[in-house]
Amino acid sequence: MPILTSQVDFSQVMTAVTQASFALRMAGADLQGKVLEAMASNLQAVQDDILEANTLDLEASLDMAVPEIILDWLKLTPERLQTACKILRRLAALGDPRLLQAQPISHLTRTVASHSQVIPLGVVALVYEALPELAIIMAGLCVRTGNGLILKGGNEASQTHQVILQALHQSFDQAGLSSACLLSLTEEYGDAARSWLLQEPRINLIIPYGRPGLVQQVVRQAGVPVLPTTIGNGSLYWSASGDLATVIQMVVDSHRGEPDAVNAMEKVLIDPGCSGSLVAELCRSLWDRGFHLLADEGLVAEIPDLPLLKSGQWSQPFLSKTVALRRVESLEAAADWINQFSGGHASSLVSDTYHEVCRFTQLVNSAALYVNTSPRFVRNPPLAAAIALGMTAQRGRCHGFVGLNALLTAQHVLEGTG
Repeated sequence: MPILTSQVDFSQVMTAVTQASFALRMAGADLQGKVLEAMASNLQAVQDDILEANTLDLEASLDMAVPEIILDWLKLTPERLQTACKILRRLAALGDPRLLQAQPISHLTRTVASHSQVIPLGVVALVYEALPELAIIMAGLCVRTGNGLILKGGNEASQTHQVILQALHQSFDQAGLSSACLLSLTEEYGDAARSWLLQEPRINLIIPYGRPGLVQQVVRQAGVPVLPTTIGNGSLYWSASGDLATVIQMVVDSHRGEPDAVNAMEKVLIDPGCSGSLVAELCRSLWDRGFHLLADEGLVAEIPDLPLLKSGQWSQPFLSKTVALRRVESLEAAADWINQFSGGHASSLVSDTYHEVCRFTQLVNSAALYVNTSPRFVRNPPLAAAIALGMTAQRGRCHGFVGLNALLTAQHVLEGTG
């Protein structure tokens, strides 16, 4: 079973993962679907064992004074586990995602035609904190796209990971495929495994998921391509034409993305045309819902009950039910502020003016823009092809939702007449 717990030859291990991932790719969509179905069934069969192991991890983390946010992410409920299993079954029923991106044939010259075909990246890695179900969801995305996967989870979830990985490995064995295409780097191997992972040239992509410190550390240290994810620090601009009830609904709902509110609107930028009484009503409504509010100097002068947020904290995610308020001079000023200080993955607008909607979508660079609708992030959306691990602000091949498309690439084929 490919779980590293002692000294091994990393080069040989990587070769095994690469070969197994190619075999998974060549197995085809039908067999990959059977693996996904088996994963869901095997996980449900050992649900009690997973939850028991998770309880032990939680008890150990409490003894080690692990931060509260990590405890929230670590606590695996039956509902969260069942959602992960539903995702596996929906991916199984989806079929081959590569067929959804087929490119038409084009003629370069009279004798040469070209087309593009979609292929898996090869081997990807997920480096993450707590959140045990991410191992399940990422494994599902990789099986569906035909990629090998290397997992480096946090030590706080070690016992939970072990039970989950045993069930996932069993699924490959039942399908007659090598479980080597799903490798887990356990904490027993220490920093050597992490250092190797970040520098191994045969890894095609690393996705770090967790608090900003972890993500930034992986980006700095990795010698292979990285797709950084982003959590929190979303910004909402409240236009003078916008409805207060819509602002409240969008802010509150964005923070309900449990266990990690990926698209939480943590900064609310307020137009000068929004009266002080409306702002006070917004504050009362959010306070009543258990939010902690902060503000800039101007709003603190208007509403003395608001604590002041230091200037250097406006670009930092809170990752809690905390919202900071500030006034901006105009929509253009709001867009400029968002582009400088927000997370860059999700921003929102509340406005009833068509011109403002057009202007906002032209000026704001965030990967996803939400206009008068909830920006709440959902991993298991109505369309199976849109299932996502998280969000990224990185521009380029993958911008926005990190899902099936992030694990696929295009291969160009040119054919001549001879």
